[in-house]
Amino acid sequence: MGNKIMSMMKKDSKDGSKSKRMNRSQRKLLADEEMLHRRALSMAIHQTQLSQRFDGSMSRRVGSTSTRKQRTLSDPFSNGKQVPDFSSESLTVKKFVLVHGEGFGAWCWYKIVASLDESGLSPITVDLTGSGFNMTDTNTVSTLEDYSKPLIEYLENLPEEDKVILVGHSTGGASISYALERFPEKISKAIFVCATMVSNGQRPFDVFSEELGSAEKFMKESQFLIYGNGKDEPPTGFMFEKQHMKGLYFNQSPNRDIALAMMSMRPVPLGPMMEKVTLTAERYGKGRRFYVQTLDDLALSPDVQEKLVRENSPEGVYKIKGSDHSPFFSKPQSLHKILLEIAQIP
Repeated sequence: MGNKIMSMMKKDSKDGSKSKRMNRSQRKLLADEEMLHRRALSMAIHQTQLSQRFDGSMSRRVGSTSTRKQRTLSDPFSNGKQVPDFSSESLTVKKFVLVHGEGFGAWCWYKIVASLDESGLSPITVDLTGSGFNMTDTNTVSTLEDYSKPLIEYLENLPEEDKVILVGHSTGGASISYALERFPEKISKAIFVCATMVSNGQRPFDVFSEELGSAEKFMKESQFLIYGNGKDEPPTGFMFEKQHMKGLYFNQSPNRDIALAMMSMRPVPLGPMMEKVTLTAERYGKGRRFYVQTLDDLALSPDVQEKLVRENSPEGVYKIKGSDHSPFFSKPQSLHKILLEIAQIP
């Protein structure tokens, strides 16, 4: 009887130690995330203080609101699974260039930057023209070339022997498509994250037509338009109200990240969204493209994403359950895991 009690006490002691270790590990993860979030929030506050306020008209109502094997991934932390062991030394390309979508900025990648950095990779973020900390007035950004200039300048200055993996979110897909057309030799892979993987001659806005209506209807009827050159001139941008942004972009995201986004989102320049993109088979067509679908997305529905995949035939397709249009907030571990998997594909 005494031996049994001693055995139970030892077992309880081991379980208690294990529990303490797990609690310490969990506390460290929470502390790291808290620190990252505070940094991002601090950056957002600083950005808000620096931002130039626009005094023009802004409307108040939105218009009308593969043959390849596909993989479905749930968030590894939600079911107790960790990201698999990974050695960055085996990779020939370690630089990830993260390109945000409409209204966002480099700030939105803060969790992914930390994850990639911890994996021994080199994440780089850019603020497209008129976005994030780039203080260009969005009303002056009229072309995709103007909008994508920070990305293009980065690639132009990249050493000749270097290559990068481009990651584009939402309308950032148009920017990385444009970059792939310009510099196919400098881009190892292009990863479209619930993004506008457009065809030649298509406008980025056309991808969102199911949710927002046709481009022509949106330009005539939407009350979220911004008229930077006066009400009698064509609109120069748009920005949804906070409640619409929350519903479209962040329906599965943590409240603290939604708060960060509400403070940091900026108006979207309309010109680049309405421009038909020219892509050639000789340049863009030779690029290695991958697509990440988000299955709880209300801004770009799973059906629309599936259609993009069918019509544009990427090399690989991945799916994330439980992710809204902002997987870097709602499912960052899953997105991180996918990026690592794609990076390792020969």
